[in-house]
Amino acid sequence: MKQVTTIHDIAKKSGYSASTVSRVLNRKKHVSTETRQAIQQVIEELDYVPSDIARDLSRGKTLNIGFVLPNTKHPFFTEILTGAIDAAFKTPYHLVILPSEYDEEKEIEYLEQLRSNAYDGLIFTSHGVPLEKLAEYTKYGPIICCEDPYDVPISAVYAKRRIALTEAFTWLKEKQYNNVGFFLSREEKLSATSKETLGAYRRIFKNEPEKELVKTGVTTYKDGYQAAKEWVENGIVPEVIFSNGDDIVTGARQYYLDHNLPLPFLVGQEDQLSSQLLNISTIDYQFTEIGRQAFELVLKAEGIEKIGIPSTFIVR
Repeated sequence: MKQVTTIHDIAKKSGYSASTVSRVLNRKKHVSTETRQAIQQVIEELDYVPSDIARDLSRGKTLNIGFVLPNTKHPFFTEILTGAIDAAFKTPYHLVILPSEYDEEKEIEYLEQLRSNAYDGLIFTSHGVPLEKLAEYTKYGPIICCEDPYDVPISAVYAKRRIALTEAFTWLKEKQYNNVGFFLSREEKLSATSKETLGAYRRIFKNEPEKELVKTGVTTYKDGYQAAKEWVENGIVPEVIFSNGDDIVTGARQYYLDHNLPLPFLVGQEDQLSSQLLNISTIDYQFTEIGRQAFELVLKAEGIEKIGIPSTFIVR
């Protein structure tokens, strides 16, 4: 293994002090041309490469932003990531993907890394750790979450889901749809998104959703197909499928078509290409814009700021 050259090696061979070598490496003034040339010659002879870590420590920044991502199965995460990447390209910062699978121990590990200055900030697209715990770590660096934190003192960029959800359920009620089935990623007690969705249904329909019509753990096209299959096999016939994603509800649609069954009214989310091509009603939460603004906000590091992005119900 090649031995790592240090500035002390350069200083010893060139005959100059380590501080003078450092000034040359960092292009500081107050170094004569003759001295600079002599040190530069030794640098080239020893094939010295400056340490990025040491340079980061000297300037007090890593230029790394941690992006905590439970998974990439759902468009919510991938579209937020796309927006953050687009914003990062315009800066010298690097976006570091930190997979979590909602594992609290893993998320605490990332928070501790923020505490030890491994990152200049963290963006949580979603989380297993309580928001209150995330807020405790903001004293070590900026943390942005991608949901409405309400009274929790933490910065956030999030979709104003209530607007579009209210529009959607009001429209369904006016059309006299009553038997609504739901596809959700996680249980209501674990997910702010599930809580908002079911909460909006309760406000408009004034009743509880039927338990057998609430499917959790549904995050992919395949999951949507399987969920529809289970409903049909158990004699459950929803008038509406209110899904947590366009591609997901497309899976359910395909099951009904494959078995020559009447299609329920379908509502997806994210306004993806699938809903546009298949003329499926959807909700546009502007997740890419959320990702972009979350990245910009984590760089500001100036107090607590909460930014709500409007959402829209699209009837097709």
